[in-house]
Amino acid sequence: MTDSAGTPEGPEDPSGRERADGAPRAGDPAPGGAPSGGGSSKAGASDAAAEEAHSEDAAPEDAAPQDAAAQDAAAQDAAAQDTAPSDGALPDGAAATASSTGDGSRGDGAPGDGPTGDGSGSAPHGRWRPWLRRTALVTSVAVLVAAGASWMIYQKLEGNITTDTGTAEELKRYEAERPAPMVHDARNVLLIGSDNRGDGNSKYGRDNGTQRSDTTILLHLAADRKSATGVSIPRDLMVDVPACRKPDGSRTKPQFAQFNSAFEVAGPACTIRTVENLTGIRVDHHMIVDFTGFKRMVNAVHGVEVCLKDPVDDREAHLKLPAGRQKLNGEQALGYVRARYSIGNGSDTERMDRQQQFLGALVKKVQSNGVLLNPARLYPVLDAATSSLTTDSGLDSLRELYDLARSLRKIPTDRVQFLTVPRRAYSLNANRDELVQPDAAQLFNLLRNDLPVSVAPKRREAGATPTPRPDNRPGTMTGDQRTASPSAEPTDPAPTYRGTTAANGMCG
Repeated sequence: MTDSAGTPEGPEDPSGRERADGAPRAGDPAPGGAPSGGGSSKAGASDAAAEEAHSEDAAPEDAAPQDAAAQDAAAQDAAAQDTAPSDGALPDGAAATASSTGDGSRGDGAPGDGPTGDGSGSAPHGRWRPWLRRTALVTSVAVLVAAGASWMIYQKLEGNITTDTGTAEELKRYEAERPAPMVHDARNVLLIGSDNRGDGNSKYGRDNGTQRSDTTILLHLAADRKSATGVSIPRDLMVDVPACRKPDGSRTKPQFAQFNSAFEVAGPACTIRTVENLTGIRVDHHMIVDFTGFKRMVNAVHGVEVCLKDPVDDREAHLKLPAGRQKLNGEQALGYVRARYSIGNGSDTERMDRQQQFLGALVKKVQSNGVLLNPARLYPVLDAATSSLTTDSGLDSLRELYDLARSLRKIPTDRVQFLTVPRRAYSLNANRDELVQPDAAQLFNLLRNDLPVSVAPKRREAGATPTPRPDNRPGTMTGDQRTASPSAEPTDPAPTYRGTTAANGMCG
């Protein structure tokens, strides 16, 4: 069959419809203009050439509709992304189309609307960018706030500490007569408990404008930081107090007097020089804590447990407690360590023993509860300690105090020891004390040379009589004892001193 132009027609599709895939039917012209049957003629060739020329002339006109169609398709794709479900699921139609293709692409052959935009099925990068920016912003703000808060806390604690610069300046005047340090890295810190009645402490007695060292402890930290030994010096011990400069600039005369008079008359510098003359031990640092500081420290660790054999009712110490096991708050603890005549035999020696036991229990609680490793629990302790603390310039920063506390944390509780310097009633006044020799000299020699000290609840009686001084006044070391060689070992076996450790606690 031929058409009106005389061109032979190919056989019709049996279905009578064009093929859906757009492929030419049998008999349609091939791309080169030849019939699909493979025959050729001049008319066919001329027709093909005419059609090719016509297609070249019409190409610019056809391109515009194609570009517009591409733009419409891009707009539809953008609209589809904007209206896509928030959880990344495809619309039903799109899902069906993607499923039919089997590779995540759209049925029209374009890349799928998957999250990556490349047909891989992941969320578009653009969806995550705002969330990442918001997360980074929130994190940065949180870091800045935390850093600012930490800095404010640090500055507050650092500002709590009172620095005693006058003592260091005064001690420089007497450097030539002070003992030299014997063992590198060993430290001796003089802890002074002031009985200042000012600053809210007036109920404990009349404030006469002066303060005395109610409690004095020489704390020796071993060079290897494996032990710590605190030696209490009785306030009623009779000692040689050197000439010292008073706060008003006047000077005192050397005198043989009670130990705590040095602090009352001329402050910590005079106390340090008195201790160094008494022991031959170089004092590296000093710390002064008043009643308020002690109470706040106890409250910061939520009290300390004690066990009492008998009830206590002491009006002077403002203390009333039942017998038995109980936990003392700061106010009760202060009365407990200050009470003298209402507990035991009323002696100052027994009061010092009670103070040592309480301090040991306090150290044990701080270590066992992990206070030094828990910032939330450490802050109240540091705040309490620094608020009522006066130190020399070597301990007046939070970092230096923390380093000191951290070195104590590493010491086992059974190696944190407390004892009282060997003493007995003064021969000329039973209400005063004097050193017992040679026990006291041996103890000072051990500490000076960083040698081990042994303590126990009871000790042997040693030194039946004190070593007499040339002027028959007992209590102060001789020049040879103060200048003993750093490597000198005690000539006699060192006694086991009466004392306690932090491991014992208050209830055994």
